[in-house]
Amino acid sequence: MSFEVKFEADSNDVTEHPHGGKLRPYLCTVCDKRFTQKGTLQRHRQIHTRGKLYSCTHCEKRFKAQYYLNEHMNVHTSKYKCTECGKCFCNNHKLTEHRRSHSGVNPFECTVCSKRFSQSGHLVRHSRIIHSGEKPYKCHECGKMFSDLGYLNSHMRVHSGDKPHKCSLCNKSFSQSSSLQKHKRCVHSNRRPYDCRYCGKLFKSSIELKCHVRTHTGAKLYSCRHCSERFTWREKLKSHLLKSHNEGTWFTCHICEKKFTLSGSLKRHVRRHEDVKPYVCCECSKCFFTAGELRQHAVKHSDVKLFCCGLCAKVFKCKRSVPVHFKRCFIKLGFSVA
Repeated sequence: MSFEVKFEADSNDVTEHPHGGKLRPYLCTVCDKRFTQKGTLQRHRQIHTRGKLYSCTHCEKRFKAQYYLNEHMNVHTSKYKCTECGKCFCNNHKLTEHRRSHSGVNPFECTVCSKRFSQSGHLVRHSRIIHSGEKPYKCHECGKMFSDLGYLNSHMRVHSGDKPHKCSLCNKSFSQSSSLQKHKRCVHSNRRPYDCRYCGKLFKSSIELKCHVRTHTGAKLYSCRHCSERFTWREKLKSHLLKSHNEGTWFTCHICEKKFTLSGSLKRHVRRHEDVKPYVCCECSKCFFTAGELRQHAVKHSDVKLFCCGLCAKVFKCKRSVPVHFKRCFIKLGFSVA
């Protein structure tokens, strides 16, 4: 990151500021985050001032400080290993949090919607994104604000152009490891272990399934802080804030001046103007504008079946085949169809 970072003197950093029952006197003057110990603040400062200089000899991960590298090495030595699934962690705190996923214990409850979380950080992040809309983290390049530090760190790669995560199958690069994993699962893998109990459609991840289920249940998790409107999708909330309350930024096409509420929608739109098709089928080399178009096409080359009958669990490639088969199963079970 090519921006200059200035810190207050240590005497100014030490401020009496109780937080969460603990005194956090050490202040980072860049993002206003506070810490209980001076050493923790010094390690945190490296996020703003240094690149990832320390690399792991066992994997491709890199770290901003020797401390984080030393902690990461515990993963390879299996010092903190889950006895349930065998997954290893860098410290005991991370292991303790992970064990809650097996026990189902979620001790942290949201006071607004009563949703529960296994980690306090997840509750804080949920409150900012869903309810308060607070955005305490600011990009020093463009001034854009973020509700989560992880979002800010990922955003900074837009300015630096850094894409450290490369797909081993097609050499496409990504700025985030989560984007790489999603790319591999959606583009190169045909496994779909998650099925919808309402319509039988199959999905590659539990997150995709949860999002899809909302179309059946009508659950509206996102609420507008200016009025009583609630929305099923975060994108719909962003669109509402822009159109009804003039909050946010429009993304305008430089070719036809069409406006979009999401930057991703603008990028997909511009591809069609420029005739750029970055998604290539590995079977026939046909190119597509979006990953969704490629996924639909890829079904033709494989035996992947996306839709499932809720009565007999038979799977089909085509969605239109499901209602006809479902009706036949219904009649076989002795029910009459009007």
